[in-house]
Amino acid sequence: MARVDYFNDPEAPEANSIVPSVTVVTRNTAGEILLIHKTDNNLWALPGGGVDVGESAPDAAVRETKEETGFDVEVTGLVGTYTNPAHVMAYDDGEVRQQFSICFTARIVGGELRTSSESKEVAFVDPSRLDELKIHPSMRMRIDHGLANLPKPYLG
Repeated sequence: MARVDYFNDPEAPEANSIVPSVTVVTRNTAGEILLIHKTDNNLWALPGGGVDVGESAPDAAVRETKEETGFDVEVTGLVGTYTNPAHVMAYDDGEVRQQFSICFTARIVGGELRTSSESKEVAFVDPSRLDELKIHPSMRMRIDHGLANLPKPYLG
């Protein structure tokens, strides 16, 4: 399903739903960050997605990373919460979702790199190359916070 992201845009449609979601900052031993090239909006992003009923947020982070990248991960910490009501995503079925994302750190414990229906590319990217990629500003904030090892989780 295609989507359009709006971020601090006065022309954005009004949100009609909110769905808890997760993203995951994972680095390899070379310090590169695991990213996916999304099929729904053609942007690079951290692996992640919605939390299912009956599932904890950390369990969703593990599941979504496996589904989108092929890697098994273990959640190791919290980067922050991202709940800006001025960031909405409009889907082609009429849903306009307000951002509500919890970002975790994780380490790889198994699996192997592969794509999925949600990720047309999966790659470890050197942080110095992030500016070369098309990344939504809200996602870039999560990536930057995850790379910065903030002393406290971001609450926003």
